[in-house]
Amino acid sequence: MEIDGIISAIVIGIVIGVLGRLVVPGRQRIGILWTILVGIAAALIGSAVAAAFGVADTGGVDWVEWLIQIGLAALGVAALDRTKAGR
Repeated sequence: MEIDGIISAIVIGIVIGVLGRLVVPGRQRIGILWTILVGIAAALIGSAVAAAFGVADTGGVDWVEWLIQIGLAALGVAALDRTKAGR
């Protein structure tokens, strides 16, 4: 992976993480760094899932891929928040 791919993954991860955090109701007890890391992981995994279902490259904006990524980020934020709440 080249440097521009890494930078774009970080930027997309920030956006996906914030959107995933907005989907989860209530206050989350995780920091912004965790949100970014969850977003990056959700973006990468979501892209792989979308490619597996054949919806990764569509004409125009890839709405289905974005929805998969945001859903995964929301699940990740909620799961991480639950583990932080248990401490």
